[in-house]
Amino acid sequence: MNYDIENLGCAHCGGKIEEAIKKLDGVEDAVLNFPMRKIKITGNITDELLKEINLIADKIEAGVRIVPHSNNHEHHNHNVDECCQGHNHNHKHTHHNHCDEHHEHGHDNCDCGHNHNHTSEKTKINFEVCLFVVGIILFAVAVISEHILNFRLAVLFYIASYLLIGFNVIKATAKNILKGNLFEENFLMTIATVGAFILGEYSEAVGVVLFFKIGELFENYAVSKSRKAITEVAALKVEKATVLKNGNYVSVNSDEIEIGDTLLIKKGERIPADGIMCDGKSKLDTSAINGEPVPLVINKGDKLMSGCINLADTFTMTATAVASESMISKIANAVEEAASTKPHIDRFITRFSKVYTPIVLIIALLTAALGSVITGDTEKWIYSALTFLVISCPCALVLSVPLAYFSGIGAASRQGILFKGGNSIEALSKIKAVIFDKTGTLTSGSFTVTDIFACNTYNENELLKICGSCEQTSTHPVAESITSYCRNNGIELIQPDSSGEIAGRGVYAVLREKNVLCGNEKLMSEKNITIPHMPETKLGSVVFVAVDDKIIGRVVVSDSLKNTSEQAVSQLKQMGIYTVMLTGDNAENAEAVGVMTGIDRIKSRLMPDEKLAELQKIRKEYGSVMFIGDGINDAPVLAGADVGGAMRSGSDIALETADAVFMNIEPIGVVSAKKIADTTQCIAYQNIIFALAVKALVLILGILGHPNMWLAVFADSGVTMLLIINSIRTFKASKKE
Repeated sequence: MNYDIENLGCAHCGGKIEEAIKKLDGVEDAVLNFPMRKIKITGNITDELLKEINLIADKIEAGVRIVPHSNNHEHHNHNVDECCQGHNHNHKHTHHNHCDEHHEHGHDNCDCGHNHNHTSEKTKINFEVCLFVVGIILFAVAVISEHILNFRLAVLFYIASYLLIGFNVIKATAKNILKGNLFEENFLMTIATVGAFILGEYSEAVGVVLFFKIGELFENYAVSKSRKAITEVAALKVEKATVLKNGNYVSVNSDEIEIGDTLLIKKGERIPADGIMCDGKSKLDTSAINGEPVPLVINKGDKLMSGCINLADTFTMTATAVASESMISKIANAVEEAASTKPHIDRFITRFSKVYTPIVLIIALLTAALGSVITGDTEKWIYSALTFLVISCPCALVLSVPLAYFSGIGAASRQGILFKGGNSIEALSKIKAVIFDKTGTLTSGSFTVTDIFACNTYNENELLKICGSCEQTSTHPVAESITSYCRNNGIELIQPDSSGEIAGRGVYAVLREKNVLCGNEKLMSEKNITIPHMPETKLGSVVFVAVDDKIIGRVVVSDSLKNTSEQAVSQLKQMGIYTVMLTGDNAENAEAVGVMTGIDRIKSRLMPDEKLAELQKIRKEYGSVMFIGDGINDAPVLAGADVGGAMRSGSDIALETADAVFMNIEPIGVVSAKKIADTTQCIAYQNIIFALAVKALVLILGILGHPNMWLAVFADSGVTMLLIINSIRTFKASKKE
């Protein structure tokens, strides 16, 4: 079950809350999503257990509350604070029984669904901002006073500015002392700065708190920016829809749409649910779904995705899914869930942070004690120990890694690429080979007649009429392409007297008392029908037509290459990626596509188990592999690959199995996904190396007797700001794609 975490401000504390919850009886697992301020807890979560969870959370970080996530709030795209401000909600909630407990803890922003006045909360925020601004002004006055006016007066200004700027830090420290929680960032920051005051380092004490607060502002900005990229997708959900009811169009909530309902979509409106166009003609802006900037022309019978905007004439459509099961809801849920899945590097940092702070604190104590005993300069070594306290909190490390992956997930979603989690991005950054299926992946999967040859006194129209009439009873893509071609070219088809399919070969029919066979060369060979010499044909699926055991011609059906297939393969090869195509199609068609795209290796006529065997061979030869497919038969290979990618047009099982889903069905999306994964992974490693290097440098300088609290401030808050800025670079990179 998903839960909202209120008032959580520290990523490191969030990690400790996650670990503490995992250890409780009745809890199977807990996964924190810090940027979204959510936690997924699985197990038998009773009311009593939820109370215990809240007590633990509040002890680790004062004021933190964990409440069941409200789907109604999510549907209306509100956060807890927004949905309660001055509004009376009648939505059903699952946590009314926690309302009284909420008030007992003294919190104003209850999300229990009742009407609450948040004027006091706004006043409180404004008051804190005023304190901070006045504190900065007093700090500037103190610095000027120290050098120009009376030193004692300067000390008073320093103390006043410290109390105003560090008001929340001091308040949080007091609460944590009462709860016995001493080793958290506010407590360590307070001890370090108070110690600096005692040692007479007034400007440094205030500067530490000031930069600490500025670091928090940067952190909140970066997290909000990352959260916005994710919630932008959820914001595409439509609240209202115009539905035909009893002969009239009425406005209803989108969650009331039922399958089969007729919807009216006006110009400028966003489609609320998946469906099929009933009548009219229009253009859709699909950029929010697949990142494609070119409007899509739609006609009667076309499939429509929720979340797209109607750019032209009003049209009607039939809903084929309820709003909660439509594409935009699936995308929103997939992107948000992805942010909760942690890559290996993130789990390593979480484990590292558990031992990092205790080690630094031990070093601080030893430095103060041993340095004082050996040199006799107690003040210097206590000051050195205080610098260690400033950099002892691992928040920069704990936040920067997940934020990098969160930014990557958000950047990918803008381009219509849905990663199932941070671990998918991490795995994609390590791949050495990309394997493509052919039909529906490199090719459009949309077959059409590309060549016609008639013989034995029959002309092309007669050949097509006979072939199309027989094939209209089959559901095979080749058969449907032939019948569709006939109808589009005004060829009238007739109903066979009898007909049937021959698996893997073709069809047979009795047409106006004549026996007709339409199929491949193997079928003709089995029926002992001689194929006369014919001109060389374009590559594709060849359908021979025989009437009363005599060939009257052939029809060739081909699958066209997608627009960006050649470009995608070329760019992957430039990136040092080995490219392969595994297909169940015949060797001739596979070879033709391989030549046009420039792909490195081609394997044809493969069954699903054979594709998986080939994938394993390629993995042994080259390393981690990504497989891109879209069919039901691709599911085993998608699951067996290090990274499975599925086109949005694919089967449901392929979409469920894949680690990444491409809403834009062009292969170039694979290149974009790889670039985002590489950038994200690079940023994560940059953050770790930079943070550890700077902190290690300050520790070494402190041990060597060269303490500097300003440098310690940079190693903590300064590094945090730089890592956050570095992490959100992925967003800018995605805009340039």
